[in-house]
Amino acid sequence: MKKFIAFFLVFLTAIAAFGADDEKEQERVKNSGIVLKEILNIPDDIPQDLLDKAECVIIMPNVVKAALGVGGSFGRGIMICRSGEHYKGKWGAPALYALEGASIGFQLGGQATDFVLLVMNPKGAESLLYSKVKLGVDASAAAGPKGRTAEGATDIVMQAEILSYSRNKGLFAGISLEGSTLRSDGSANEKLYGRKLSAKEIIREGKVAIPPCAHELVSLLDTKSPVNKSDPKSLE
Repeated sequence: MKKFIAFFLVFLTAIAAFGADDEKEQERVKNSGIVLKEILNIPDDIPQDLLDKAECVIIMPNVVKAALGVGGSFGRGIMICRSGEHYKGKWGAPALYALEGASIGFQLGGQATDFVLLVMNPKGAESLLYSKVKLGVDASAAAGPKGRTAEGATDIVMQAEILSYSRNKGLFAGISLEGSTLRSDGSANEKLYGRKLSAKEIIREGKVAIPPCAHELVSLLDTKSPVNKSDPKSLE
């Protein structure tokens, strides 16, 4: 059984890598903008007050889940943050990120899901900029509440570093991604920007301009959430 699990996970990883090679990084950024725009137009969507308090947003279009006894999920998307030393500026250039996870269980089938994750404090943002992060272990994560405001959200949600949402077949909901990992997609960033850059150099150090493929996404966020309304003390 262990050999089968190991073989299946390697097989899924190979499929994901093959797909990533064919993917155009510019299209990944554009698709992320389209997904976010559509989700923010859902009547019962991400609470505005949570979006206004987010330092960063992670968008993963069409995360593929495949299962045959062992489930695996693979997604490629972007992370975009507010600029400035304390995340108080306009939204900046995106860095490309990968979402990877596996679940053991008796499953059969496959599906594609869009994910949007809100990074709710500088600690969560910094952890994602420096290393691979396992949700629920390296960074606290919770399913995000829905509705026009976050009133009534539990303490667990309000204290989480990352809040996650999903959209599948038209259904929109908060979802737990604990156990999944997020990491900077270094090779994709190099293809997009034409040189090797870390996520920190792209997002925090501003070493690159916002690429044309991200203009619509950045404009959307600047319009929907132009000001960081986090508690000022939390940003110091």
